[in-house]
Amino acid sequence: MRLDRENQSVSAAASNMTCDDSSSFCALVKNVTLAASAFIGQQMDLLYLGWVWSLVFPALLVVVVLPCVILLLLYFSAFLLYVFQRRRSLLHVLHESLEHRDPWAGGRYLISLIWDAHGYIWHGYEVRGLENLPDRGRCLIIYYHGAIPIDIYYLVARSIIVKGRLIHCVGDRFLEKVPGWKVILEAFDITAGTISSCIKTLSEDHILSISPGGVREAQFSDHNYQLLWGNRTGYAKVALGANAPIVPAFTENIREAFRVVAWPQRLWVTLYEKLRFPCAPIYGGFPVKLRTHLGEPIYPKPGESPEELAERIQESLAALIRENQKLPGRILRALMARVYEAPKQN
Repeated sequence: MRLDRENQSVSAAASNMTCDDSSSFCALVKNVTLAASAFIGQQMDLLYLGWVWSLVFPALLVVVVLPCVILLLLYFSAFLLYVFQRRRSLLHVLHESLEHRDPWAGGRYLISLIWDAHGYIWHGYEVRGLENLPDRGRCLIIYYHGAIPIDIYYLVARSIIVKGRLIHCVGDRFLEKVPGWKVILEAFDITAGTISSCIKTLSEDHILSISPGGVREAQFSDHNYQLLWGNRTGYAKVALGANAPIVPAFTENIREAFRVVAWPQRLWVTLYEKLRFPCAPIYGGFPVKLRTHLGEPIYPKPGESPEELAERIQESLAALIRENQKLPGRILRALMARVYEAPKQN
């Protein structure tokens, strides 16, 4: 009997040990499984976040980052001009050394160097036909307006550096309402302009640039490069009134550098008509090849009407676009033009 009891006690102890070992093993398996699940879940979260970021980052780059670079450069330009405006001693030295005693000349030249460097590095910017701008005397530049007229910034800078001449610009009135830009408008003589004020500028033997399409062309033209001038003839009246030669200007791939979100176009047109302010979103800043072409001067003819001259100017600029722009414009092709450019077909 005693032996049986001892055997039963040993069996019970062995059974208890087996249950305890089994429980420990189950707990270990459970803990390992939970840890593995948590690790896999974290990795899946990281992979998912990486996938989302790969989708969002390009959009942020072209919609926010690159356009902000241009905006920051404009404000940096304003900052430099404010420095020149406040540093009277430096301005006095520049004032005495300049033939025309222009207090903004030093600031404009420095900013022109910055913009010219930006154009050269980011867009491989070139100008063909710069000799068509006179070294002295009056001239009217008529140009196609891109979504952002960055090509005109570059052209103004190149003219100041190479020819030592400021291109006076006619800009939209909304520019005067942008905070911090007043000093830029003043230094570079960018004004809304009327027919009489433009004639006066040309009569003083300056170079003046006008885009007949203006903001409407900037917002509602596209990669087919349509001229949206309507029945406007004010620029022709200016040329006739000042008896100034007209130089058509067009920049290759300007619509591929910055583009406008066209949809829904009817909404953007309605807002523009009511507010007279560009509301269609702009995206881009792509480092495409930009090359400005300045055409042969067009001279007003005696007795020519503004409508006739306007038609000649429009035909000349349209021909300049056809000769130098592959239509429709393509961003990838414009990017490839930085390293390789296919020969033009006759």
